[in-house]
Order: sequence, then C-alpha cells, then structure tokens
Amino acid sequence: MGDITGLLFPLAIMAVFYFFIIRPQQKKQKDQKAFSANLKRGDEVVTNSGMIGKISKVEDNVITLQVGQKTFLRFLRGTISKEMTELLPKINTGEVVDTNVDK
Repeated sequence: MGDITGLLFPLAIMAVFYFFIIRPQQKKQKDQKAFSANLKRGDEVVTNSGMIGKISKVEDNVITLQVGQKTFLRFLRGTISKEMTELLPKINTGEVVDTNVDK
C-alpha cells in the first residue's frame, strides 16, 4: 500500500504538467502550423517582428508582403505570426481593440 501512495504523487504532478503545460503548447503549435499553411494572397498579417502588411505573393517557403504603396518585403513563412484582416480596419480608425487573436 505504501508503494502505491508513494507513486501516486509523482503521477499526479506529471498529469498536471501534461494538461496545463504540454498539451496547450502542442495545440498552439498545431494551430500556428495550420495558419501558416493556409496563408493566401490578400491576407493582412503581422510578422514576429511587428511588420504589418498584405500578402502579395506566396511561394513555397517565402511570403512577399506589401508594406507600402510600392514597397515589398520578403519573409519566411514561419515568421508570419497573426492574421490581421479583420482587426486592421478597427485599428486604423482608432477603435480600442484587443489584438491578442489567440483563441
């Protein structure tokens, strides 16, 4: 009986780590990978460095963003962090918006 009780606490700790740390992180990575795979021309996105632009060209691993009238920058697909198509009009008009789109 003492062996089972001694083993129960470490198993409970491992279960807590799995359900509160490991599993949510795996879900977040899976969602980000799906988002990155579904990028298409015309989407307004923000990069990890904070650059906001509209996707003008999608190649295998390179995304070309239009960040100005005639300014195009190339980024790796993995550096695109969020889709901003719905939020940018609200931000541009000065509405207070929560830009944390992690759902």
